[in-house]
Amino acid sequence: MSLRVISMDAMGRFVASSRSEYRVVGPKPLHGQYIFGDVESPDDLHLNYTQTVIPPKKYLFPQREELLRFKSGDGEIEPVFDAPPTILLGLHTCDLHAIRLLDRVFSSGHVDQHYRRRRDNTLVISIECLRPCSRHSFCKSMGTLSATDAFDLHLTDLGAEYTVDVGSEAGEALLAKHAKTRRATDDDYQRLNTALAQKWPHFPYRLDFDVSELPSLMRTSYNSPLWKDLGERCLACGSCTNVCPTCYCFNVQDEVDFALSAGRRVRIWDSCQLDEFATIAGGHNFRKTRAERQRHRFLRKGQYQTDAFGLLGCVGCGRCAQACLAHITPVDTFNTLHHERSGGAARPKGGAA
Repeated sequence: MSLRVISMDAMGRFVASSRSEYRVVGPKPLHGQYIFGDVESPDDLHLNYTQTVIPPKKYLFPQREELLRFKSGDGEIEPVFDAPPTILLGLHTCDLHAIRLLDRVFSSGHVDQHYRRRRDNTLVISIECLRPCSRHSFCKSMGTLSATDAFDLHLTDLGAEYTVDVGSEAGEALLAKHAKTRRATDDDYQRLNTALAQKWPHFPYRLDFDVSELPSLMRTSYNSPLWKDLGERCLACGSCTNVCPTCYCFNVQDEVDFALSAGRRVRIWDSCQLDEFATIAGGHNFRKTRAERQRHRFLRKGQYQTDAFGLLGCVGCGRCAQACLAHITPVDTFNTLHHERSGGAARPKGGAA
């Protein structure tokens, strides 16, 4: 819509002022790593961060969420919505692409009212990545190193100032009410273009093929011997899915009080990599082996989500590679499948590349 410029000092005042109207969450340091947490003051915020352990999706799709309360006697059911006005501040573009996918998933078919309520009450302020945030990142290969939509405001660090790309009317209104900015000049546009041009060489291509080929690659790799290898290495701990910004598997449980008179229904994150995930009535497990579950995970990332929603299910953040104790990584997996199909030599498995 337009490009504005805000100084570093004004950015701090913007955050402080916004807190009078919104819950502001952003990247904060914790024990040598970063997490998304409540920003109590501008000093809490670290926009020049590497990567958060857990993605910001937890504010739209919480790890544990109460859906409704009920009373058994009179059959009363009360839906529960906890969706305060929130600003998600400082998202990297990979996480922004992940939210684009979640928006489609939870808004298709039977619309998830709890997700939509949170999403409609959330403003997203993303920030341009000028350096790789992790040795495992492969966002450039996945086409998620930049973004042109899905944000309300988008920041680019120019040193003493940020450019602010306004992406929605809500973002424009937020700036007008809480921030002191100026309209970008020709010199600002030139500085922005220079910063964007200079960033690209810092990000290597890590896939040995174009990402547009990934859905086709996964379709032809269903019977690959690689799945058996990954299944033998996998610990079925679920760490990969717990840190993934696009995973949305969940379990629903009813918790009833001791008198059996009232209770609540809660939704909690679940993982397709756990041994019991696919166990159904009668004790049958339709995805019993870890090899089958690894195959399912990567097919969802590389093909199934594209077939269903038109977007890849992997955004190249590298969190799963960082978290996996068995050193199973998307880059190695996808490249190995590619070289299997083409008959070339694959990279050594387990490397960070």
